[in-house]
Amino acid sequence: MEKLLNEFSLGLFFWQTLLFIGLLLLLRKFAWKPILNAVNDREDGIKAALAAAESAKKEMQNVTADSEKLLKEARAEREAMLKEAREIKDKMIADSKEQAKIEGDKMVKQAQATIESEKKAAVADIKSQVAELSVSIAEKIIKEQLSNKDKQLKLVDDMLTDIKLN
Repeated sequence: MEKLLNEFSLGLFFWQTLLFIGLLLLLRKFAWKPILNAVNDREDGIKAALAAAESAKKEMQNVTADSEKLLKEARAEREAMLKEAREIKDKMIADSKEQAKIEGDKMVKQAQATIESEKKAAVADIKSQVAELSVSIAEKIIKEQLSNKDKQLKLVDDMLTDIKLN
């Protein structure tokens, strides 16, 4: 160190300082600015990449939320369709039951009407047979009673007595 102090030259120191400052200025102009610009560009690129990643993350969250929403809507629509199908099925069953009841009632009424008409026809037939039988019996009785003159007079008297009583 002492040797450095003994051999110290002010001119050399001045030129070395001047060259060092010049070198610093040259480095600043040609090396540091491009290096700093590259570092700043790199920093901006990283910030842009982070922003793009954050945007992509938000986009994925939105897409996930939208897909969940669509899935919920699809489930709700499926449930509504199943409910509607059940209601249609129940309505069709109820309508079929009602139609069957109406048809059954109609068939019962037809059967009752048929039975009633057959009953009336049978009663009319029985009445006509009874009337024919009664006329036949009355005819035989009258023939027998009218064959005898005493019986005829007695019958006329009996009838006159019945008429007076009524």
